Amino acid sequence: MDRIRIVGGNKLNGTIAISGAKNAALPLMIAALLTDETLILDNVPRLADVAQLQRILGNHGVDITSVGKRPGDRQYQGQTLHISAANIIDTTAPYELVSRMRASFWVVAPLLARMHEARVSLPGGCAIGTRPVDLLILALEKLGAEIAIDGGYVVASAPGGLKGATIDFPKVTVSGTHVAVMAASLANGTTVITNAAQEPEILDLADCLNKMGARIYGAGTPRITVEGVSRLHGARHTVLPDRIETGTYAMAVAMTGGDVLLSGARAELLQSALDVLSQAGAEVTVNNEGIRVARNGAAINPVRVSTAPFPGFPTDLQAQLMALMVCATGSSHITETIFENRFMHVQELARFGARIQLDGETATIHGIEKLRGAPVMATDLRASVSLVIAGLAAEGETMVNRVYHLDRGFERLEQKLSACGASIERISD
Repeated sequence: MDRIRIVGGNKLNGTIAISGAKNAALPLMIAALLTDETLILDNVPRLADVAQLQRILGNHGVDITSVGKRPGDRQYQGQTLHISAANIIDTTAPYELVSRMRASFWVVAPLLARMHEARVSLPGGCAIGTRPVDLLILALEKLGAEIAIDGGYVVASAPGGLKGATIDFPKVTVSGTHVAVMAASLANGTTVITNAAQEPEILDLADCLNKMGARIYGAGTPRITVEGVSRLHGARHTVLPDRIETGTYAMAVAMTGGDVLLSGARAELLQSALDVLSQAGAEVTVNNEGIRVARNGAAINPVRVSTAPFPGFPTDLQAQLMALMVCATGSSHITETIFENRFMHVQELARFGARIQLDGETATIHGIEKLRGAPVMATDLRASVSLVIAGLAAEGETMVNRVYHLDRGFERLEQKLSACGASIERISD
């Protein structure tokens, strides 16, 4: 199993190209099931989760071709996928495929909308709380689907097709909003989704679906209206830049010091996180090429942050911020309001010497002057990269074990960091 070895203490200087967003690419790939024509997606990141979803879609009879580099392509430019679901030959998504990635459960929506039936295994994925699928099922039932749970599978049918409805989510749900938008796009009649998630990835999906002939209004706001159409056609769409990758590298620069341009990054996708970085003492400037983050000599200031749905501070950057605050000049407070069990990185950060107290959903981080390198173990995708951030600033050697979590969400992490001066390498046993 691969490990990542880091020798800390180097400042980061240079340019890091931001990849396409994993959390946008996955629903966009799934949306290809809604049409029998080809959907072309540009700037798709090369990640383990993307490859896994390609296997899942292939099981349904979807043909996917990945186009190689072209003259003039930038280094790290994402891949272009041509996705054709002309003939869906199987409406079952089996346990052995779905159990490895939660987002793959979302295939239930386009299969139900287009084929009027689906049998999809209950999902697996990161070990950060239960994250139940009940809100996704609620949305599909509102649209007229009949749903049963049988042997660990969600069995859904809508013999006469889905019908427009009002879906009022009791709490904000990104996955529920994705599923509702996809299913409603081919429903008969108009659907109104209230208390919808406002994440940029929802807007990206709606933009792509509208290019395919859908009629979706209000995406990116709490109220989305979808006028169902009888069929969708092919289109070409570019995946938006990854705001979580952007925030992660921004915090790494704030942690180590230095000056890095995050090229292709868009500030409006993570303004709340950039505001927190500024409070912490980093210099954040936005220009035509992306976002520049620098910290030269200034101390890391402590902050008080609660995670919240977009446009609030993202739960997917909570672990990275905690790693940064371990070296702040004072005590910081981070409250996790989205997922339970999302403090599993705390015990690993303690191996570097971090002083962190947990009280329910709030962590109090007492800043220390220096971290010491240590052997640590990744527990989930975002926690694993927080250990990398700590290792970059720690004295001596850090070995991060179980890095397959990192490969699910970060494209060429070691290359991007080492190009900016980090001493980091992958070791394959």
